[in-house]
Amino acid sequence: QVQLVESGGGLVQPGGSLRLSCAASGIVFRLYTMGWYRQAPGKQRELVVDITSDGSTKYVDSVKGRFTISRDNAKNTVYLQMNSLKPEDTAVYYCNAKMSLLTVAREYWGQGTQVTVSS
Repeated sequence: QVQLVESGGGLVQPGGSLRLSCAASGIVFRLYTMGWYRQAPGKQRELVVDITSDGSTKYVDSVKGRFTISRDNAKNTVYLQMNSLKPEDTAVYYCNAKMSLLTVAREYWGQGTQVTVSS
């Protein structure tokens, strides 16, 4: 059974920081591209950043220089360090695991964690 369990969300003031974690089980973690998506009320879910199995990253422009993704393959965990948070970062953040190898493709989602940036 595949599980992606996010943690670390919460309420933070503008300019503050949070660190999200996503612990994966039931997959060969090192083979997966891991991503963080977010969905704000009334908006579509968007990719925030992902990190491939070889460590390449891709950030949405709005978070470049403020957010940092990292992965620890020994712990089957991906992290999202979020600094200089803005009210527009408020959303439910979802962990995503995606793998495509030859004819096999898999994708999994976590349950989401709420991030609220407000004074």
